[in-house]
Amino acid sequence: MLVRVGAAGCNNTDLWTREGSYGLAGDSNQRAGWLGPLDFPRIQGGDVAGVVVACGDEETTDVVGSRVLVDPANYEDSGPDARPVDVLGSERDGGFAEYVVVPADRIHRVDESPLSDVELAALPIAYGTALGMLERGSVTGNHTVLVTGASGGVGLAVVQLAHARGARVVAVCSGDKADAVRSAGAAVIVDRHRGRVLADAAEAAPAGYDAVIDVVAGPLVGPGLGLLRPGGRWVVAGALDGWAVELDVRRLYLANLALVGSTMHTPPIFDLLVDFARRGVVRPVIAATFDLGDVAEAQRQLARRQHVGKLVVVP
Repeated sequence: MLVRVGAAGCNNTDLWTREGSYGLAGDSNQRAGWLGPLDFPRIQGGDVAGVVVACGDEETTDVVGSRVLVDPANYEDSGPDARPVDVLGSERDGGFAEYVVVPADRIHRVDESPLSDVELAALPIAYGTALGMLERGSVTGNHTVLVTGASGGVGLAVVQLAHARGARVVAVCSGDKADAVRSAGAAVIVDRHRGRVLADAAEAAPAGYDAVIDVVAGPLVGPGLGLLRPGGRWVVAGALDGWAVELDVRRLYLANLALVGSTMHTPPIFDLLVDFARRGVVRPVIAATFDLGDVAEAQRQLARRQHVGKLVVVP
């Protein structure tokens, strides 16, 4: 399918892919992309909303002219738990362009969605990752959830989606972003600049947390396991504060805790996200938009992390 790009969201993975910051399984210090070595040049941009303008298969011509949201992942198989094996803007050219070519089975029609193209383009990677973390964390409406990095793209998505499920959300962010994160659904804000995240998080939930949804990792993980209730889940999908983690494994097994890695989404999770998009269940927070020629500036602002919500490129 040839899609005219209406908007394309920016993600931390754009930075980390470009910088080769993911490492390899056998050498964490080796430069590599999300899923391994990359070919260059590469057009980035994994989040795409737009309109189908042409297709290469006569059986799918009925979607020409349709407004669509693109699943950025190609999967290892057709199973419900299939893992992504390549991602738009990483292993193949993405949406920071006027047009992008995508497989027909990655197209989802959203003609009736109340969301704008800019809002739709904020969803796939950040909200897909957030929804995947909540699903893998088994978060339900009666749970108390701690969210780290809560003012970023994925973190804020987690706050919104967990709140929409009815969970009580305690969010870790800088104090100057507290109002925006609270507006997204956080019941309590833990100001990371106070330098006592663990103590403040424990005070906010004396009975402990059912899940910690973590995009920060680093030194917080080991001692942070003590914040979980017995049987709780620590779900991690990022390493903003460092990828090397030290923990006392006894805390893990004696309390029947689960430390869960979570990358992106599965096909059923993306289908659920598309349903949310069609119904406007969650309206993404947009921090700023950029012209196509200003992608470099968008990435500079993304790296500074002074914004709340999503940065989106609009061709």
